[in-house]
Amino acid sequence: MRKVLVIGIGAGDPDHVTAQAVRALNAADVFFALDKGDDRADLAALRRTICDRYVDGPYRTVTVPDPPRDLGGPSYRDDVAAWHEQRVDIYEWFVRDELADEGCGAFLVWGDPALYDSTLRILDQVAARGRVGFTVEVVPGISSVQVLAARFGIALHGVGDPVHITTGRRLAEGWPAGAGDDVVVMLDGRCSFRHLDPAGVTIYWGAYLGTPDEMLIAGPLAEVAGEIERARAEARGRKGWMFDTYLLRRTSPGGPAGGP
Repeated sequence: MRKVLVIGIGAGDPDHVTAQAVRALNAADVFFALDKGDDRADLAALRRTICDRYVDGPYRTVTVPDPPRDLGGPSYRDDVAAWHEQRVDIYEWFVRDELADEGCGAFLVWGDPALYDSTLRILDQVAARGRVGFTVEVVPGISSVQVLAARFGIALHGVGDPVHITTGRRLAEGWPAGAGDDVVVMLDGRCSFRHLDPAGVTIYWGAYLGTPDEMLIAGPLAEVAGEIERARAEARGRKGWMFDTYLLRRTSPGGPAGGP
């Protein structure tokens, strides 16, 4: 039966690739990738760098343009579902037509496949169609959340306390209900920390973590929010894309740092 490997390759530094991931890279007959356009050419180049460093001998890659994403509809979830459905068609074609019956194919995933990545969810939908049989094996990777904490030399939570991981879209609604004093935010395209009362909140912000373009800013939210917004806008304009992750740490006593 066909085998599909979903390999976490870290946040951007080739040194983040684990020994388990190296073994998985060398087990693959073919690597599947979506072309996200010229703006993300540096990410494609970094993926090739990782393969060139760790794969013994020649390797084959099959690349297809990523379907355009339209999130302008009334329902964000419906928009994402429609976009994913197009990816399901592509992934099914990858496995069915580009992988031999007993072959092994691989998807390389930035960070960790279990954290805000759609690859596993889409492969589940391919399997549910029942048109092609395959097994899936997941290799965990170092996420941007782990790299962020390492760069600042901090733990993500207090002793015995929880840490809440959410998206910028959710944070825009306010400090997450039921969350403790530590909130990690990913997929934030609009600096959603602007919607919070900054009093007593410290932010640890990182962008392009693990890459030569890495950016780090930390401090009281009230003092560095503007600096982060300016740095983020400049970098996005220069590179054409932005991926950042940050930790918000609430240190003031009493109620939440913000919310509706």
